[in-house]
Amino acid sequence: MHIMEGFLPGIWAIIWYIVSIPVVIYGIIRIKKLAEEVPDSTSLLAVSGAFMFILSSLKIPSVTGSCSHPTGNGIGAAIFGPAVVSVLATITLVFQALLLAHGGITTLGANIFSMGIVGPFAAWGIYKILNNRGISPSITIFFAAVFGNLFTYITTSFQLAMAFPEPTFQSALILFLEIFALTQIPLAIAEGFLAIVIWDQLMKYQPKLLEKLNVLKVKISSNKEIAGDS
Repeated sequence: MHIMEGFLPGIWAIIWYIVSIPVVIYGIIRIKKLAEEVPDSTSLLAVSGAFMFILSSLKIPSVTGSCSHPTGNGIGAAIFGPAVVSVLATITLVFQALLLAHGGITTLGANIFSMGIVGPFAAWGIYKILNNRGISPSITIFFAAVFGNLFTYITTSFQLAMAFPEPTFQSALILFLEIFALTQIPLAIAEGFLAIVIWDQLMKYQPKLLEKLNVLKVKISSNKEIAGDS
C-alpha cells in the first residue's frame, strides 16, 4: 500500500498525482460544506483521520517477505464519503512519509489513489448497497472495512504492474497480487471485526450525529424507513 519513495518511474508518479489531485480538491470542498452544515461533525472527522493515521502506520510482516498495513479508510468512507476520506488519507500519507518513512513524496499521488480514493470508494459503495437493503449495521460496516482494505492493496498491485510490466503486464499483476493482495485477506478481515467494535460504540453514543450525516436509516412518523446518502 505504501509504495516507497523513488520506486515508481517519474511518468507514473506524475500520472497518479494528476489523477488524485482533483479528488482531493473536491474532498476539501466537501469538508468545508460539511463543517458549515453539520458543525458538530468536525470532531468525528478529526478522530476518523487520527484513526486512519494510527491504524495504517502499523507494520505487520507478511509471509511474502513484504509487510502489510491496515488502512482505516472504511469507517471514514461510510460516514463522510470517499472524497472526504481522500483528504484524510492525504494528510495521513504526508505525515507518514515525512515522519515514519512509510511511502514517499514522489509516490504520494499513487498512495493517495489506492488508500484515499479507490479503497474508500469501494468501502462507501458496499456500505451504501448493504445499508439500503436493510442489512445489519454490524455486517454492513464489516464488509465496508474489508473491501476498503482489500481494494487498496489490489489497486497498489495494478499500479506496480502498470509501472513494471515484466515480462508481461498479466504476469506482473499476478505476482504483485500474490505479494500484496492475497496475503492481505486475513488482515482485512481483522480490520472488519475492529470496525464492528468501533461502529457499535458510535451507534451507542453518537446516533443523532450519524443521523444528521445521513449514515443511519432514520425512523419517520409513518414507520417507514428511509436511507440517506452521505
